[in-house]
Amino acid sequence: MDLSATGDPVVVQEDTQVKVGIDLRPGTLALTYGGRAYEPYHASVTFAGVQQDPWAAQQVTFSAKGTDGKATAVTVDLLTEACDGPRENVPAAIWKVVALAAASAGDLGITYTAPDCA
Repeated sequence: MDLSATGDPVVVQEDTQVKVGIDLRPGTLALTYGGRAYEPYHASVTFAGVQQDPWAAQQVTFSAKGTDGKATAVTVDLLTEACDGPRENVPAAIWKVVALAAASAGDLGITYTAPDCA
């Protein structure tokens, strides 16, 4: 392949969304949703940064296998309906996944602190 590229790309932080995917080690996270058990193997976390505000985690989509062995996606919304803060009752293990994704995206300038859900 004959390819060339020039320039100095910069990430724009105005109304920007970034999806960060991480693979999860089998057996390290168990999800129960709608009374069904799932074993996630991948998480895709959507972060948004509006103008100069800090990045916020909006959503996590897990790729998972159900007890029937079928692959499915389980999506967890992290912000309230008004988008003014974190949704209540999001399990601490989900916030750990978000923190792992943020750490893996550190080169993008994402810094993240999980909300105090205690």
